[in-house]
Amino acid sequence: MFGRVLDKEFSDSDASEVPDKNSFNNSISDHQAVLETVAVITHDKKNDTQQANSSRPFQIGDMFGSQNENSDDTETVIDKEDNVFVMSNRKTKYPTLQLDLRLIKDLVVIIVSATAGGIIFSCLGQPVIVGYLLAGSLIGPGGLNLINEMVQVETFAQFGVVFLLFALGLEFSLPKLRVVGPVAVLGGVLQIALFMFLCGLTAALCGAKLSEGVFVGTFLSMSSTAVVSKFLVEKGSTNALHGQVTIGTLILQDCAVGLLFALIPVLGGSSGIFGGMMSMGRLLLVLSIFITVAYMMTWSFIPRFLKLMIQLSSQTNELYQLAAVAFCLLLAWCSDYLGLSLELGSFLAGVMISTTDFAHHTLEQVEAIRNLFAALFLASIGMLIHFKFLWNHVDILLAAVILVIIVKSIVITAVIKSFGYSIRTAFIVGLSLAQIGEFAFVLLSRASHHHLIGGKMYLLLLGTTALSLVTTPLIFKLIPVVTQLGILMRWFPSESGVQNELPLQEKATMLDVYNRTL
Repeated sequence: MFGRVLDKEFSDSDASEVPDKNSFNNSISDHQAVLETVAVITHDKKNDTQQANSSRPFQIGDMFGSQNENSDDTETVIDKEDNVFVMSNRKTKYPTLQLDLRLIKDLVVIIVSATAGGIIFSCLGQPVIVGYLLAGSLIGPGGLNLINEMVQVETFAQFGVVFLLFALGLEFSLPKLRVVGPVAVLGGVLQIALFMFLCGLTAALCGAKLSEGVFVGTFLSMSSTAVVSKFLVEKGSTNALHGQVTIGTLILQDCAVGLLFALIPVLGGSSGIFGGMMSMGRLLLVLSIFITVAYMMTWSFIPRFLKLMIQLSSQTNELYQLAAVAFCLLLAWCSDYLGLSLELGSFLAGVMISTTDFAHHTLEQVEAIRNLFAALFLASIGMLIHFKFLWNHVDILLAAVILVIIVKSIVITAVIKSFGYSIRTAFIVGLSLAQIGEFAFVLLSRASHHHLIGGKMYLLLLGTTALSLVTTPLIFKLIPVVTQLGILMRWFPSESGVQNELPLQEKATMLDVYNRTL
């Protein structure tokens, strides 16, 4: 009787599979896609088990394999570039919940490994960031290969950068930005221009393509916002003068990423100079409008909204925490949708809240979430490090990393010094930014797609970037030692340099107090 009722109420016509406008063939036609041949592999659990027991040796990765991935109901698609896709979302008549066990397994492995690496290095008195990076390299494709499908994990880990910059925006003070604004904006632009000029000139003198040299210059000018900002927070240096200059320069670099993306097609020859200039001008216009709208919301909507969330969250902070995270993600998504970057939108969301009286409370609510996703992001960066590749080319990679550290330290120190700062402050900022940032991985991938660089150069830059991120904790450890050595050798002023910088700090403090009073 129940069967007849179900057949009457939910007939087969309710789940008709008649092709519509979203069908496969129509989608191919609408998007002007190119079809390619793929191989569909169906796993036979019995045969696979017998073959594994008879011929294949035991591997550590087998302990973490999901049984459902090799079941009779799972199909794998391999395209012509050897990309592997698991078909886990088959079309059915009735909606069903989908469970990606591979993603769950990968997240468990990376979080547990990052936790273990952080504990070990914390016990050794070392920064936990090193533990996160090495844990990621150990479980990645270049290590034990416990995680070989990195796309989903890296996408999930992108939230780490978003929340890191959101928290950074919450701690950032606009009055202090006014003090370091010229060196952050003008100095940051000058650094990028100098690296592009030096690398382009070197490429021309060595007989290489000028466009490739200019790209390498933009590539080397990027520093790691996520890693450096986390070290500054751990050392309590965000309010110091060198910390403010460093953060301001990093923010300028993040803002320039969108413009550099527009420059890559021009260098790669896929569009003309006029088209590239039009694209960059469009990005500048969108950025100006976006910042203007955000500024208007800061003084009209944001304080009232946060006050309402405080009132609604009188019993528990759950709603306020959710609202803060939602606001961060919404602004980040809007920024990315407008052709800017997720990082710029998330940082701007933090700055908007930092102008209110709820900045400290918001930071307390999102700090735990930030730490979790930051560890996930740093571990995913570590998965890009291949021990075998580093070992086979350790000589040229070490030379490249040392050269990058020396050149970036000298150039950045000279730029900061030219703005009237003491040699001690300029040197600390130079060493703090003497690495290649995580955004360089994205730039490198985009440049490779446009055939701007060759395969060997791609591998060299990839290994140099990964190795420079690993050496960043060591550089931060050496900064106090080198500073003290510079004072003993009378390279840096011991007292006079500090006294010369006090008026700037006092000015920033007075502006901050005046702003809070208003």
